[in-house]
Amino acid sequence: MTTSNSPLQKPLLQGAPQKLTAEDWLMRILLGLGTLWLLVGVIFPLIPMISRSFQDRDGNWVGLANYVKYLTTPTLGQSFGNSLYVALISTLICVLFAFVYAYALTRTRVRGKGIFQTLGMLPLYLPPMAHAIGLIYLFGNQGIVTNGLFGLLPGWDINLYGSTGIILGEILYCFPQALVILVTALSLTDARLYEAAEVMRTSSLRTFLTITLPGVKYGLISAVFVCFILAFTDFGVPKVVGGSFNVLATDIYKQVIGQQNFSMGATISVFLLIPAVMAYIINRIVQRRQTTFVSAKSVPFQPKDNPVLDWGMFVFCSLVALVVLVVFGMIILASVIKVWPYNFSLSLRHYNFGSVGGGGYQAYRNSIVVSLLTAVFGTAIVFINAYLIEKGKGLSGLRSLNAFLSNLPLALPGLVLGLSYVFFFNHPRNPLNFLYATTAILVLCNIIHFYTVCFLTASTALQQVDPEFESVSASMGVPFYKTFWRVTVPISIPAILEIGIYYFVNAMITVSAIVFLYPANFPLAAVAIINMDDAGDVAAAAAMSTLIVFTSIGVKILYHFLTRGLRNRTQAWLKR
Repeated sequence: MTTSNSPLQKPLLQGAPQKLTAEDWLMRILLGLGTLWLLVGVIFPLIPMISRSFQDRDGNWVGLANYVKYLTTPTLGQSFGNSLYVALISTLICVLFAFVYAYALTRTRVRGKGIFQTLGMLPLYLPPMAHAIGLIYLFGNQGIVTNGLFGLLPGWDINLYGSTGIILGEILYCFPQALVILVTALSLTDARLYEAAEVMRTSSLRTFLTITLPGVKYGLISAVFVCFILAFTDFGVPKVVGGSFNVLATDIYKQVIGQQNFSMGATISVFLLIPAVMAYIINRIVQRRQTTFVSAKSVPFQPKDNPVLDWGMFVFCSLVALVVLVVFGMIILASVIKVWPYNFSLSLRHYNFGSVGGGGYQAYRNSIVVSLLTAVFGTAIVFINAYLIEKGKGLSGLRSLNAFLSNLPLALPGLVLGLSYVFFFNHPRNPLNFLYATTAILVLCNIIHFYTVCFLTASTALQQVDPEFESVSASMGVPFYKTFWRVTVPISIPAILEIGIYYFVNAMITVSAIVFLYPANFPLAAVAIINMDDAGDVAAAAAMSTLIVFTSIGVKILYHFLTRGLRNRTQAWLKR
């Protein structure tokens, strides 16, 4: 073999540095701007919040005095234990139920899988407060179950207001999150392992313990940590049904909104942040150790008929789906009952928000605007940033930093993120102060709050795009932005659309991240639910919850039909 003396190869053979083109510089500048944007959105706001926890109300440095006061005040220190308690119990029950439900959908031939999967995901479209409102009309002081269907049956008082109500609400809130993870984990199975176990006459129990559980252990661990973080940091459910059972999230709200004590609010935020970050780090370490049970030679698992198991799972899934439907139905029913529980005639009076606080239909319209802006700008920013990380060349350190910052928002509780934005953007010497108390800061906060899931979705989609597209384009002198627009975006359109709908739905239902940020003249629907509940207008809160739910579901359905033709055109290459 002879060595070519082509001038194109000599620099490579001699190790000479390659000259950066204008496109290389553009890509590096965009990557730098993306990293700076994440630093401003994620890291920089945390610094003044943590610093404020070492100051008193007047901004004077007091060291650890706030932490000592918190830990030595019984009513405050107990909240930490309460948060751990409800998070652990909620997580264990939720993951157990979600695992059995996911097992039924993936490993049995239970009937109605599509319906069960749809109903299992229904709580995703409800604000956390809505779950609690539904529980109030079932198990509250005037609830249907508490009063035995108003005297027709024996009553059952479960003492809803307190830890019981919070746990039930968190289970409903976290269930679809765990279900998504576990359905994915249980779907990735090599049927050859089960065929070998069957040939060796291994019992069903031993097969489950030695093949099924080891194969999904990382999915189970991820589901546990995700549910723990959500339940530990949630604000909506404890705010509505917590009663006198204080948790960290409601303590922050009371200190900041009720007492205007921002220093103690920052201190409690640190206590809320540390367990969430620790759970996130442990989960990341576990995921890195994950090994796959599926190879290129794997055979897809096909469930076999097992009448006893199939019918047992059908009954279980039916009961879980019934609970979801009953809670959802109670929210709708409460919004159209004239005066609960004295006048059960149907009425739309609760949808006339003129007589209640919270902002009414203006808040509802504002939420739609913020959600649309979050979906449009968030999707564009996330996908471009993921593209720069996955397809960019050089600056590996900066790309790694960007990827780390992109994963970090998952560990930040919404209340902590929102309060840190108050300290950071409201500082008079901050050049970004003009964003404070505007729609822009609400959109920015929502984009950062839900950034990680969207980033992982975009990265996964881009990793499946063959690098040859970029290589061929570069060899033909086609600018990377043309390749991005004409090739990468069309191929990735399903992921892009999913990111957009994810942003919209979550921006509609979230309350924790924006409860400290919304301007007084720009109310939001999710916050209006909190304000209505505080004022005792629970039926109106149910009506607003119903509007949010049907808007989210309607947008999801509309998005599916409007983009079906777009998906068919951009994904036509898959049918060849």
